[in-house]
Amino acid sequence: MLTVPGLCWLCRMPLALSGWGICSVCTRALEGRLIGCPQCGLPAFSQTLPCGRCLKKSPPWSALVAVDDYIPPLSRLIHNLKFSHQSSLAQPLARLLLLAVLHARRTRALPKVDRVMNVPLYQRRHWRRGYNQSDLLCRPLARWLNCRYDAAAIKRVQATAIQHQLSARLRKRNLKNAFRLELPVNGLHIALVDDVVTTGSTVAELSRLLLQSGAASVQVWCLCRTL
Repeated sequence: MLTVPGLCWLCRMPLALSGWGICSVCTRALEGRLIGCPQCGLPAFSQTLPCGRCLKKSPPWSALVAVDDYIPPLSRLIHNLKFSHQSSLAQPLARLLLLAVLHARRTRALPKVDRVMNVPLYQRRHWRRGYNQSDLLCRPLARWLNCRYDAAAIKRVQATAIQHQLSARLRKRNLKNAFRLELPVNGLHIALVDDVVTTGSTVAELSRLLLQSGAASVQVWCLCRTL
């Protein structure tokens, strides 16, 4: 499906600002639907206090921000971005994530970050797709938030099996030693940006790598948090 300039990707009504991609009505419909733990992002009774899972065993990152669960209509837009070569969806989706981050800063006192980083693809998969969707999300986010971004900050050095085809236990094993950090992060507050966080194995492995390399903290920002 080709982009129709000036129309909302969801309701197809004219946009006040064509660069938004998703109108204010559809944006409001997506806001506030996900009630999750502020640290792991999984369903919880409170959006301000860590859930029982995190109190028992917290993830390596300090906070997670997500727009919604992986359900329509957002899931359809992400699928089109990743698998239908509709890269023009990246900026409208990045704007939804920006609004979620700004909301978390207001309501959860989420601290600002020094740098955003993408979740890298292995070079062969990157070549087949033509782009890394996480990279396309990071570029406008870094500009809007006035923070640093380098697409090559983390490199994927091993060709691993596709994560969504594996069980949670195999996902962890699949990612061992799969990444290498290319830039110093000592003392920096980092935001890892991905499209969908499922078991969290990928962002957990990257968070550990960053923290072991001296990062002060790691936040995870994603479009969807699901299981």
